[in-house]
Amino acid sequence: MIGYLNGKLVDLTPTKTYIDINGIGYEVQITLHTYEQISDKKETKLYIHNHIREDQYVLFGFATVEEKDAFLLLTSVSGIGAQTGRMILSSMTADEVFKAILHADKKALQSVKGIGLKTAERMILELKDKVPNLLEETNIDIVPTIHNTIEKDTLKALMGLGIGKPIAEKAIAAAQKKTQEKIESVEELIKIALKNL
Repeated sequence: MIGYLNGKLVDLTPTKTYIDINGIGYEVQITLHTYEQISDKKETKLYIHNHIREDQYVLFGFATVEEKDAFLLLTSVSGIGAQTGRMILSSMTADEVFKAILHADKKALQSVKGIGLKTAERMILELKDKVPNLLEETNIDIVPTIHNTIEKDTLKALMGLGIGKPIAEKAIAAAQKKTQEKIESVEELIKIALKNL
């Protein structure tokens, strides 16, 4: 099995590329997000999923391990094949997928072409318990919306109180929406967030 390919990019398009390694060209299917990350490079390393069926052998490549993990997670859901998994990860980042599943955000998942209500519900049902374990194993931080120091410290404090990360994150977001003025301290944000639990 191929774990990753590291070589020259040839004929790069938003959906596939060829990676030349010592004169051998490997055809690799990619997501739109991977394309955006490698489009300005002449050489790259892609993490590979070997998709093997009786009638085909397709390589799917990802710019990050996180995106590959998200792809494997998505395609483990009954009814979601490799092409649908790639479509989801072309429409949403891996972080956004993890976040939507943890928060049971059916609308976010349904925003992807071809994903209806039943599929979104099935994704949430089958993956909600797997995502936290994956995040723990890989140390993935799925809180790109929390980027300033006060928010980060508040999140750590709430988690230190035994509140789960997704719930703490929601409480912080709710606190910020309700408060018109800028919150200047961790203590203040913690107090408001706790009221939103």
